Amino acid sequence: MFEGALAGGSGRKSAVGLKWDQAEEIAEVLAENHPGLDPMDVRFTDLRQWVVDLDEFDDDPNGSNESKLEAIQMAWHEIYEEQSGEDDD
Repeated sequence: MFEGALAGGSGRKSAVGLKWDQAEEIAEVLAENHPGLDPMDVRFTDLRQWVVDLDEFDDDPNGSNESKLEAIQMAWHEIYEEQSGEDDD
């Protein structure tokens, strides 16, 4: 589901840059950068900083809010759960 975007299938990330409302796309990059880390263990302050520090991120660093961070965390958690399930096979 997410592999195409990671491989640059849409080209959207590099051409335009990631915005706060692109939770799924941000989650993909965070999952790739922090493999095996359960996003539910990440504080929002750390999550916000990690997003702002992404090379692909191109939005107002102060444009985040709890709702946007939660959406990113939940999208990342879904990826984490899928990857953890694959590891159990």
